[in-house]
Amino acid sequence: MEKQQRRNLMKLLLLLMLILFLLLLLMPLMLSLLLLLLMLFVLLMMLLLMLFVLLLFMLIMLLIMMLLFMLPN
Repeated sequence: MEKQQRRNLMKLLLLLMLILFLLLLLMPLMLSLLLLLLMLFVLLMMLLLMLFVLLLFMLIMLLIMMLLFMLPN
C-alpha cells in the first residue's frame, strides 16, 4: 500500500515536472499569444467606445432636433 502511494507520488511529481518543462518551453509562445489577445481586447474596447460615443452623439443630435422643432410652437 505504502509502495503504491509512493509510486503514485513519484508519477505525480514526474507529471508536474513535465508540465513545468512544457510551460517553460511554451512561455514565449504563450506571452506572444497573450499580447495578441490583449491587443485584440483593447481594439475591441476602443471599437465599443467609438460605437457608444457615436450613439451618444446621435441621441444628443436627436434631442437638439426635437428641441428645435418644439421651440417655434
